[in-house]
This record gives sequence, C-alpha cells and structure tokens, in this order.
Amino acid sequence: MNPSDELDAHAHRLRAQKHQISAVELQLGSMSSALDEMSARQAEDDAVLAEAMAQAEAMLGQGTVLLDSGGDTDLVLEIHAELSGESVSHRGPLRTLAMVDGMDIAPDTSTADFEEALIAYSARNGLDLLADPFAKLMSASQRVAFERLVREDFSLKTANCDRYDYMLAGACGLIGGLVDVVFVGAASVKGGDEASPLGRAADSVVDSAVRTFARLMGWKGPKEGSDPTSSAIGWLERAFPVNYDHRHGVDVGGKFRMSTNNHHIKSLGHSPDLVGLFFSILDQFCNTANFVADGRLISVDTKDFKLQGSTVAAKIFAGFVNWMGHLFSDMAGSSGAENRGSGIPIPFYSLLQFVDVGSFGQHRQTFATIAVRVFEQGYDMRHGLAMSVPVMLTEVLTRITWVAKQWMVHKRPLSECMPFGSIPELRRMLLVSHGSLCMVDVGDAALRSGGDLIGFLLRGNMVAWVRFGYVSLTEVKAVVAAGSLDIEAVDAHLEMELARLLNC
Repeated sequence: MNPSDELDAHAHRLRAQKHQISAVELQLGSMSSALDEMSARQAEDDAVLAEAMAQAEAMLGQGTVLLDSGGDTDLVLEIHAELSGESVSHRGPLRTLAMVDGMDIAPDTSTADFEEALIAYSARNGLDLLADPFAKLMSASQRVAFERLVREDFSLKTANCDRYDYMLAGACGLIGGLVDVVFVGAASVKGGDEASPLGRAADSVVDSAVRTFARLMGWKGPKEGSDPTSSAIGWLERAFPVNYDHRHGVDVGGKFRMSTNNHHIKSLGHSPDLVGLFFSILDQFCNTANFVADGRLISVDTKDFKLQGSTVAAKIFAGFVNWMGHLFSDMAGSSGAENRGSGIPIPFYSLLQFVDVGSFGQHRQTFATIAVRVFEQGYDMRHGLAMSVPVMLTEVLTRITWVAKQWMVHKRPLSECMPFGSIPELRRMLLVSHGSLCMVDVGDAALRSGGDLIGFLLRGNMVAWVRFGYVSLTEVKAVVAAGSLDIEAVDAHLEMELARLLNC
C-alpha cells in the first residue's frame, strides 16, 4: 500500500469512528428523552395518586365505603375520574430504543478482518468508501477554522517590516562593514605588523590551535630555543604523512606548474571541506594525487601508500585521521616557511580553479589563475577566520535588535522573541544588514584596489558575500513560495501535539 492509499485508509477508519460517535450521541439523546418522558409520567401519576389518597381519606372520614382496587393504578385512576366527573385518557406505551450498530472488534482481530468489518459497517450505514474521506471528516465550521489556522500559522509569509526594522538592519550592516574595513582589510602573506589587527589575531589563534592539536596527538613540546609552532608543525608532518603532498611541478613530472606557495590550493586533498575529504581518502586508497590546473582535474600516480587497518571501515577512518592531522600541519604554514607561510584554502575556495574563463589584468589571465594568485598572497583559511568576524558581528547584532524591538516596542513576551527559525521580518532584516555589509566592503575594495582585480579580491570579504548570497536565495524562495504550506512549521506543530498527547 502506497502512502496515499494508507492515508485514505486511515481517513476511512476515522470516518467510520466519527459515524459511530454520532450514532452513540444520538442514542444518548434518545435515552435522555425517554427518561425525561418516564419522569414526567411518574410525576403525573404521583400527583393523581396523591389527590386520590386525599379524597379517600375524606370519604373515610364521612363513613363512605371504598372498593379495594388491589393495587391497580388504572382502576384508581378510573375511580378518581368517575368521582371527579373527568374522562379517562389511556396513554400509549413508551417508545422502544433500537440498538446502536457497531463493529465486533477484539484485541486479536487481524487487519484484514478489521477492514472487512469496516466495509460491512459502511455498507449498512450508507458510508461511501469511494468518496474522498477527508471531505466528510470535518463540518463546514470546522473546515473554515482549519483553513484559517493553516493560512495564519502554517503558510509561508512575506515580511511585514516597518521603516525602523530597515533602519536597524542597515545600521547593523554598517557597523559590520566598518569593522571589516578597519580591522580586517586586505590579506597579507607576510603577517606580523603588515597584517590587520584581526588578521594577526586569527594567525595567533590558528598557531595556538595547531600546538594544542599536536599536544593532544602526542607532541612533547619544542626543543630549547626552537619556535614552538614550527616544532609542532614539523611533528604533525611526520606523524600524518600523505601521498598527495607534492610541492613543485617537477614532483608531478612537469604536467603543470606548481610551487610551495600554491600547492595547497592545487591539491584537492588539502581543501578543508567535503571535497577535500573525498579526494584525500580517494588518493590514499588508490595511490594517486588529484590536482586542479588550467581548469582541469589532473590525476598523478604516486608511490605505494598503505593505510592502517584490516577492514575497509578501519582504513577509511585511518584516512580521515591522516587528512585531519595533515590539515593541521599545513594550517599555519609549513615548518620551514618564512614569515607567515602558505596555509590551507578557505573551504570550497579550491573549486574556483575550475572557473577558467575570462581575461583579466595586465597579463590577461583567467579567473582561475587570478584565484590562485590571490591565495598566494595570503588569502587562506586564517584570513577567512578574520573575515568571518564582521559577518558574525552583523548577524548577532541584527538578531539582538530584532529581539529588543519585539520585546520593548511590540510588547511581546520574551519567550516568543527567540531569533531562530523562519521568521519573515527577521529574514528580511538579515538580508538588509548583510547587504549593507557587502556594500561597504565592495565599495572599500573597489576604491582601494584602483581597478586591479587581484587587489579587489584581496580586500573583498568572500565570507560576507557567501552569507549575503545565502540569505538572498532564502528571501527569494520565501517571496516565490509565499502562501504555500510551510512544511517545517507543520512538522514542528505535529511534534508538539505528539509530545502533548504522550504526556497526557
């Protein structure tokens, strides 16, 4: 039985159940009416009997002889009527109540027997099992109330923001943009004093993370007089070797140009994302190394590389650990690198090498080549961490201002002002705030780069662009789907109702 037929079957059962409930309610009404009629007759008989007894006592007092009725109430009534000069009206019998129809179901009744009983019950009571069962489950008023509930609570809506919402969102984006311009700035390959304040902080955080990870993996610390970060990197390089760590074009047989400044972006196994994980495990299993050059995927055979583990699952886990450990060894540059060194790319940044189109700059290079050159000048994951700060600041400020406005201006309870989920007004405010951030960032990058694409990209905040693109797509989707059913809201409501029923 497919899901649609199964849903219809449940609806038919509910319809039969509803019919039974209606029949029982009708029968209870008939029983109540019969009991009321019996009570009325009983009261009438009691009144007549009381009056007859009073007359009898009066006749006894006068010495009149009475006939013994032998407990016959009708005879008493006839005598009373004769004495009173009234005519006797004989009442008919009480109406007989019919039995309520039902289905004989036992705990051990099978599904097939239940369906047969349901069909028989429906046939006896005129229930059409071929008609749409949902059309008869609710009354007209219930249907109107349900449609209103769906329209108000379970439909995707467009935002209903006022001018203050837009002003607050724009201000949050402006603050994030100023932080991006002043504290992030352009990527730097040298680091140190040449780097921006957040750039230096990101480098320091990554260095500390590399040392912490190395200690967790068994590193005993640096030798006396050596740099602790370089020592930790060297130890990780030896502890987590991989077969795709080629550094020069000669290492791959001269198939493409590569250097220590760009081998982390050209090797897909060095990408800290799902793409990198896939190619890392693939390379370790197949003794290959996959690179991107000139917009093409190039595979190079490597020497035999044996993963630890006796089963496929164990080898995959060993490959994952190798990939993770090797990423940490390259995250802060290599052990022998000067200055800041070449880190690993921002997640999914390596895929830009497949965009081998266009002709830019003085040397008329493609966009893929431009992306590699930008990476070579310090646009790596450490700079990505620095770029994420103004983006997160904009996000948090926007959500906080929305909560404050709902609570303080609209007087909503704080429990109803949680800035999560699909809230149309909050979604629109995030679009405006991240759009404002991107406008400030793009304007600053355009002015300071002087028309140079590499300079523009070095100052551009790609994290902000990706976030703005995501909220833009979300808003477009909401506008297009306005009025349709919000599946997430329905699921949440059903989960809440199920929890309530289980707790009853």
